[in-house]
Amino acid sequence: MASDIRMIARGFWHPPGSSRAIPATLSGTGKTLFVSADGDSRDPLTMNDLIKVDISARIGSIPRRITFADGSMFETADNDAVDHWVRNHRRGGFVHELERFHPRLAVVVVGIILLAFGIYRYAVPAMVEIAVLVTPPAVTQWMASGTLLSLDQAVFSETELSLEKQQEILDGFAAVAAVSGRGPEGYNVNFRKGGAIGPNAFALPDGTLVITDELIALADGDMDMIIGVLAHEIGHVEREHSLRQLYRAAGTAGLIMLIAGDIGTAGEDILTNGAALVALSHSREAEHEADRISVELMHRAGRDPAAIGRFFEVIEAEFGLEGDSSFLSTHPGTAERRQAIADYASELKSSGAP
Repeated sequence: MASDIRMIARGFWHPPGSSRAIPATLSGTGKTLFVSADGDSRDPLTMNDLIKVDISARIGSIPRRITFADGSMFETADNDAVDHWVRNHRRGGFVHELERFHPRLAVVVVGIILLAFGIYRYAVPAMVEIAVLVTPPAVTQWMASGTLLSLDQAVFSETELSLEKQQEILDGFAAVAAVSGRGPEGYNVNFRKGGAIGPNAFALPDGTLVITDELIALADGDMDMIIGVLAHEIGHVEREHSLRQLYRAAGTAGLIMLIAGDIGTAGEDILTNGAALVALSHSREAEHEADRISVELMHRAGRDPAAIGRFFEVIEAEFGLEGDSSFLSTHPGTAERRQAIADYASELKSSGAP
């Protein structure tokens, strides 16, 4: 019998109704647990069948508590040892699992799911709007300058566009920005050689716009296409898409971590990446909205409102981005966008809207 006894973990034993802590060892034989004072294993301080003890759930690195039927309690920080022993000795089969099942747990789980959905559906969007509203301009300027500085150090290099070409683009952009909400003074267009990111353009929350030499080369002299892309970026700035996206991703990740708690690094990666996937639908909505704003601004500025649609044609031809699928994409499918742009441009022209 003695040879069957296996030491599980060391910790402290608290007698029934007492906070006194006695250094002790938790051991087991078969499905029986017992506690012995360190240095004296002749008479156990307490013992019970495993099914009669209560073992606290594991929460991060919080010490586990094993409560015996007599009210005494053994506490240990060796959570791995407790988990290992329980896994090997508490498999009582299907009947045992049924005995352990408590219907109220199912109610709690359903309640948590409904609460999480309500927070995500209503509370997070409300908090995002409040955060956007109270974010001071100095913060967005700080975010933009830091982002651009990082990109300049890691990806971009100095533009190779001639000053004449830059001025031509800036003049065209100023005419379109003049009919936007912020006006030309609300934007700062920057030219960069894109390096690894190639043909691209993007907007930062404070109105800083970046367009790469590669994108301008891809336009092959189609100035309306270039200005249409920049007008699209105006849409992102005026609707504060990037700031909303940042706060929404942070809120969703915070909600998941609040519910899931300490789930380890791998779990955090899975859940936070899941939050990013959930946020993609908002990104697609933002792209559609920016497309429509580009069409409107170009129309009001007297330029070709459907010009940005040609940009997607070039992208498809150059990079083979075909098809209508927008699933798992931060941007809607290009064919889908081109059709929506063409339809909206035709609608504006036929309506006679200024």
